[in-house]
Amino acid sequence: MHLIGRTVSAILLFLFFLNIEGVNAMPQSLDKQEVRERLRGVRERYHIKAPDLPTNFTWLNVKRPLTNDDLRGKVVLLDFWTYCCINCMHIIPDLHYLEEKYKDKPFVVIGVHSAKFTNEQDADNIRQAILRYEIKHPVVVDQNFQIWQAYGTRAWPTLVLIDPDGYIASVFSGEGNRQAVDTYVDVLLEEFGKQGKLDPAPIPIDLEMTRRPFSILNYPGKVLADSAGQRLYISDSNNNRILVASLDGLLEKIIGSGKEGFRDGDFSTAEFRHPQGMAVYKDKLLIADTENHAIREVDFGSQTVRTIAGTGMQGFDREPSGNALNIALSSPWDLQVVGTKLYIAMAGLHQIWMLDLTSHQIENYAGSGREARKDGDRLDAAFAQPSGIASDGRFLYIADSEVSSVRAIDLQQDGEVSTLAGGDLFEYGDRDGKGEQVRLQHPLGIEYRKGKLYIADTYNHKLKILDLKTGRTASYLGNGKPGYEDGKTAQFYEPAGISALGDKLYVADTNNHRVRVVDVSSGDVGTLNISGLSKIAGKQKNAAMLTAGLPGTVVVNHPEQKISSGKFTLQVNIDLPPGEKFNPESPFQYLLVADAGVFHSPQANMIQSLEHGKSLLEIPVSVAGAFGRQNLRLEMLYYFCDDAETGTCKIRSVVHNIPVELNGSGSTVLTVTDKPGNELP
Repeated sequence: MHLIGRTVSAILLFLFFLNIEGVNAMPQSLDKQEVRERLRGVRERYHIKAPDLPTNFTWLNVKRPLTNDDLRGKVVLLDFWTYCCINCMHIIPDLHYLEEKYKDKPFVVIGVHSAKFTNEQDADNIRQAILRYEIKHPVVVDQNFQIWQAYGTRAWPTLVLIDPDGYIASVFSGEGNRQAVDTYVDVLLEEFGKQGKLDPAPIPIDLEMTRRPFSILNYPGKVLADSAGQRLYISDSNNNRILVASLDGLLEKIIGSGKEGFRDGDFSTAEFRHPQGMAVYKDKLLIADTENHAIREVDFGSQTVRTIAGTGMQGFDREPSGNALNIALSSPWDLQVVGTKLYIAMAGLHQIWMLDLTSHQIENYAGSGREARKDGDRLDAAFAQPSGIASDGRFLYIADSEVSSVRAIDLQQDGEVSTLAGGDLFEYGDRDGKGEQVRLQHPLGIEYRKGKLYIADTYNHKLKILDLKTGRTASYLGNGKPGYEDGKTAQFYEPAGISALGDKLYVADTNNHRVRVVDVSSGDVGTLNISGLSKIAGKQKNAAMLTAGLPGTVVVNHPEQKISSGKFTLQVNIDLPPGEKFNPESPFQYLLVADAGVFHSPQANMIQSLEHGKSLLEIPVSVAGAFGRQNLRLEMLYYFCDDAETGTCKIRSVVHNIPVELNGSGSTVLTVTDKPGNELP
């Protein structure tokens, strides 16, 4: 939990009293009667009106700023967050859970983004974070901590619960409060429902995700260049999969179905949840499956994925010891193999863990777990959300993101920890120099190459070089502004991963949804051209390409149909529910996956865009004279909305599997009807 000092306000004093009364010191288990008694005590002693949320600030995920009239009659949960904060990331699943549980009730979550870093104050960057974290509730951009101060907030994350009359009901700080918040919401809805004070009118949601254009990669977090295999591994994080490609970008394999989940199995059925860093050990690929709090192992011989560390649940033990499969991890973000040891940047616990790859025992290697910058003895040292890790064989080098520093751990001196560049928790910026003179801004990636450290200085949108001989850190590429441009005047947008092979650096340029390639000898930057998607799709029949990673994807399996072996038209009728219409501002995309050796169509095996407002899609297909059974796969992604001005928009993510028998006397029209049901808002 991140703390920041603020002037004591009336509400802060109120929160102090809540703490000493035990109202904010929530046990993990609360029954309804306990909650009713706590609420009664708050009403009798304090009865504090919640400050209004400014309507002149920037609001995201809604059509317009929300007013008191919008929120009156609803249970409102304010989430004070900043998008760099690992603790804030940890409670997003709790918010998703509550939103889903009470989706048909007058319950509203509102994110109040009170930025720590300068880069996080920009609304466009917050918009990217909303997309990356798949947030579907309104977010207000808190300018200069004004809302934070009005509510007396002291830490990220903080949840403030407001009752339907507009009064503060309770406050929750830090992680682990899902059950308590759930009970409070349940009781408030029940009590105010009995009083007839609930207002079920929907709020004017307008999701940012409806305007995101398609790209093959979806917020890639890390990239790994494998010298032995001469190939690239790309953490396609928001598509919940790993792409394996040649060094020039030709896809070889897709690891993972694209569905968000925690499942071992073959490449087509295995499931990940926002994977990040990777490492190679012998002929295996190891993956930090960050939001599953696990380490996964890829066996290319058997084409399978298995879990080698973690339980799938978030852990809080800062002194672990035992079999890796029995120990719960917390947001492992990056990996580095040295000998037979796997070192893990355990971002969620502010530590560096070690997994013995021969005995499968795991333990904390460095870091007390306190979020800070402290050098010295490895177990007494302190880190702050370490997110990148590299090694030259003797030292581990850490991108310690929340203290905006580069740290070193001496493996030959019993893990002595030192700081090579950067400051402390609130000392950040963009300044070259040596040691503590240097200012970085939330670096997430680091790589060792020939006596130098290459740093993905994420929130400065730069690559920097730390020369280990001179100790000097200098800007290398990027002008400090988010953007996309190749060449010697390249621009990046929150680059988060970096890997070296030969004279090339491969960079996961996260918010640009690309992998960039740096020629170290010339300083020229290019973009990796990822190709061969249709070929992989043909080999991995279950691998979603357009709809990968999207929650709520529907799979429709059709009965076999006979079609002409000469040519035919695939006709798709889209039957929207009554009172619904297409969103004219959102993309309508589809992908027809077909065996190129049998089917020919200018619209096959490439993602296509359809003109808005059309409910009939016709795809001409010719057949290369083959007879027998084949399979067509049609993926569609589109958005539709209620006719009402304040109505909600929904995402239709669907896969149609259509087995066909090619027959000389078969039909020349293959008709498919797509009928949306209960889509995700």
